[in-house]
Amino acid sequence: MDEDYSARAGSGAGVDGREGLSAAAKALYAGITRGESVGPADGPALRELLAWHLVAVDPDRPEAPIALDPQEAGRRRLDEGLRELAARAAGVAAVPGVADELALHFERAKWRSGSGSEFLAEAEQVGARIGEAVSQAETELLTAQPLGPRGADAMEAALSRDARALARGVSVRTLYRDGERDDPATRDRVTRLTARGARFRTLAAPFQSCVVVDRRQAFIPDHVVGSSPTHTAWHVMDRALVAFIAEGFEDAWRRADIWHGDPRRATPDGRAGLTHRQREILIDTAAGVDQRITARRLSIGLRTLTKELGVLRARWGAPTLAALSYQWALSAERRRMADEPAGPGE
Repeated sequence: MDEDYSARAGSGAGVDGREGLSAAAKALYAGITRGESVGPADGPALRELLAWHLVAVDPDRPEAPIALDPQEAGRRRLDEGLRELAARAAGVAAVPGVADELALHFERAKWRSGSGSEFLAEAEQVGARIGEAVSQAETELLTAQPLGPRGADAMEAALSRDARALARGVSVRTLYRDGERDDPATRDRVTRLTARGARFRTLAAPFQSCVVVDRRQAFIPDHVVGSSPTHTAWHVMDRALVAFIAEGFEDAWRRADIWHGDPRRATPDGRAGLTHRQREILIDTAAGVDQRITARRLSIGLRTLTKELGVLRARWGAPTLAALSYQWALSAERRRMADEPAGPGE
């Protein structure tokens, strides 16, 4: 047997044996166990036996391979296969984690490359774009409307649009200015949508107008071109800016009062007889002064102060001190006090 044949047989190259031994390899193994010599034609079969560790080749006698224990060879082959399968399984199990890690970079790249803002110059364009965005909302719709009532057609269209969003499971929250509680059309809209799961609040303090859809896009008034904010808008798609706008909404929402569409509760006329002590208590309560400090300043006991607060809450129908402070801020007497000139000692 020549040296080239011996080298080819000893390397076992090109044979993996994953699908079992060939018939030729099995026949060759049987012959080796009987002491038969191998020739050049047996090269492929011999490489299979070497890959399976079923034979060993003596460099001094390459034509007479030595048969090895097939049970031991089988166990070794099985162990190698199991290790290979475990490595492949570990690689497959790591795929989702790798994909998630790389997806974050991909999403950030999309935010940078696809972000921006578009100026909408016509009222019809603004309405159509907002309607399209809301129709595709999946999770959340935030709306802040400080500019007052709109036309009946626009109100009805917005009601239908929000109702469809609610039916899809979208969370709908709307913030109005406090004066909207006196508008019958707005009260009707709020009552109808509240029954479907929408939430509304009103705020006496100023706040910015916006529409935020899924915290991925927003619509805000124009403060760049200098056009009328009631007819033009910017469609914002920059994720960072949209998040900032949404947080501004959340800040106003936290300071606002819940509204279910009920009419404004009538506030009592200040001339009906608030005492000086009651006015002082209301001023301190609205300012967040600790009740013990107020009681010491007015030279009354804490129990007396609590009783006075109970009377005042009953007077305005306020369930909490925050609601009492709110009603006091809207009261006619509070407004008159703000308008009165300061006395000589004040």
